[in-house]
Amino acid sequence: MKLLYELTKDGSISVPNLSKKLGINASVLYSRIKRLTKKKLIKKFTIIVDETQLGIGVKATIGINRDPKQKDAIHKELLQTSEIVSISEVTGRFDIMVGVHAENLEKLHNIVIDKIGKIEGIQSTETFVELQKTDKEPSYLISK
Repeated sequence: MKLLYELTKDGSISVPNLSKKLGINASVLYSRIKRLTKKKLIKKFTIIVDETQLGIGVKATIGINRDPKQKDAIHKELLQTSEIVSISEVTGRFDIMVGVHAENLEKLHNIVIDKIGKIEGIQSTETFVELQKTDKEPSYLISK
């Protein structure tokens, strides 16, 4: 768990530095990382991008109700919408929740009305604009 915790903090840390930090032999640590990757507990090593520097000023989640007969066609069209970053089928008052990144509110409006709203089979949408976000570590990653 300590290894996972440290890697989530900095996935680019070198094995020798991580070895010193955790007090584990570097070759043992390398083997553990390789084994965790092989077992797919570690799915990938990644980076975090400062999206504001890419011009993304607005993030939103859009709840969508759709015609169930159009499910596959709608999903395919949503995947082709470049501003959509995630698609989740959910329970509750919506059928689908999509994550959207836009430059500003006007562009978000255009995405919702001109792109998502015009997909055949979309019955209604409700947009939730992200005002502030606080990420919290999952309990299994909290260092003890």
